[in-house]
Amino acid sequence: MEIFVAQLLNGLSLGSIYVLLVLGFNLMLVVAKIIQFAYPHLVVLSMYVCWGMLKYTNNMFLVVLASIVSCVIVNVAIEPIFRALSKKHGLDINVSFVVSISIALLITDVMSHALNYGFPIAFPTDWVGKSVLNFGLITFSVGQAYALIGGIAAVALFFYLLYRTRQGRVFRALSENSVLASIIGIPVVKTRILSYAIAGLLGGVTAVLFARLLGSASPSLGDFVAMKVVAVSILAGLGNLKGGLVCGLLLGIAESLAMGYLPGSWSNAIAFMMILIIMLIKPEGLFGIQI
Repeated sequence: MEIFVAQLLNGLSLGSIYVLLVLGFNLMLVVAKIIQFAYPHLVVLSMYVCWGMLKYTNNMFLVVLASIVSCVIVNVAIEPIFRALSKKHGLDINVSFVVSISIALLITDVMSHALNYGFPIAFPTDWVGKSVLNFGLITFSVGQAYALIGGIAAVALFFYLLYRTRQGRVFRALSENSVLASIIGIPVVKTRILSYAIAGLLGGVTAVLFARLLGSASPSLGDFVAMKVVAVSILAGLGNLKGGLVCGLLLGIAESLAMGYLPGSWSNAIAFMMILIIMLIKPEGLFGIQI
């Protein structure tokens, strides 16, 4: 029982990170109509920014601010590329997916050759921290607490923005019908740029929480996480924000329980086994496609 509780807590912390990543990914999907495969790579790049800032200051506010600003700037800077593609090819999600893979490879190469000589980075031990809960086999570290509590707070604020504010209504209107939204006076381009900015903000926060949870990062981490984000999105149904919330937590828990009870590295195969099963039974995902 202790192993189960320990792995459940670990799964909830990891699942919170997946949820934040999927929310940013799906926000750009439903509003801007692109599959931003490079989004998790931007989050890992922001983890490198956190690491670099920590070398100069221990001010947590400045570290978080640097992570958010870097992720927002890079994500918004990418937007004109997809806008140009949209004008030339229309809102072709497949084209955006291919281009975003190219951007992901470019970001990975930058981290592999220009940052820390291509070596993995390690955060200070106090970032992961000591256990705040230690009962038999059950341990819950400061890093896990930050990931879980920070994830819950970020998700709550995101859904408040989406369903309780005027800007959230604008996002939802644009996701339903961009042509009609333009006719009634919604600034389509500005709204899409804002969706990139908010996704970047979420990415910057996620980078800090992920750094505190893992305590390290490497150039290859972006590819690994990107596959999980795509897996969760397909599992829930592309563009389904609420479904991404549920499936992100489910995947985190499933992977954690697999690590605790199954031999070998089965946790890495869990996401893709789930995709295979769902695609065979329900191709539109558990909660339905919303794009």
